[in-house]
Amino acid sequence: MQTLVLASSSTYRHDLLKKLQLDFIACSSAIDETPLAGESAHALALRLSIAKAQAIADKFPNHLIIGSDQVACHGDMLLGKPGNREKAFQQLKAQSGRIIRFYTGLCLLNSANNACLTDIDVCNVHFRQLSDRQIQRYLTIEQPFDCAGSFKSEGYGIVLFNKIETEDPNALVGLPLIKLVGLLAQCGLAIP
Repeated sequence: MQTLVLASSSTYRHDLLKKLQLDFIACSSAIDETPLAGESAHALALRLSIAKAQAIADKFPNHLIIGSDQVACHGDMLLGKPGNREKAFQQLKAQSGRIIRFYTGLCLLNSANNACLTDIDVCNVHFRQLSDRQIQRYLTIEQPFDCAGSFKSEGYGIVLFNKIETEDPNALVGLPLIKLVGLLAQCGLAIP
């Protein structure tokens, strides 16, 4: 059996993949995540997932490489990782009372033959009406400055929502495990 490689330095994705109780290696894949002109959130999430897997294929020439990337958007506006408190506050204020869509792309690359399987999860997050005080309190507690959309749904961020519509709650955290299990089965790795 080929060794699995997670093309990510994300602790969130690493912890999610552990749920499958498979042996794997994690390796960061540094790629340019800048959207192309006119690129949709769906296309961007899928392109970056593939690029992450391909970026480390030379280091792991006979492996199954998992690439994943998440893009959040409100309408046509892409929402990145805020990076700091002020930007996180502005993001959450803009998301208050709205529906934000998250696209989580997934790629499973067999580096031995360059075969590439892909899928994408779409999740709609319905935000509550949030006051400035509620947003500030949330940011103090969770400090989600490295998360697309400025929240951690697996943590205290759940209080920000009225509803989450998704096929796989893991996807909102960063790795669609249900879809991954399906792709692994296509490569002959059945779980359990």
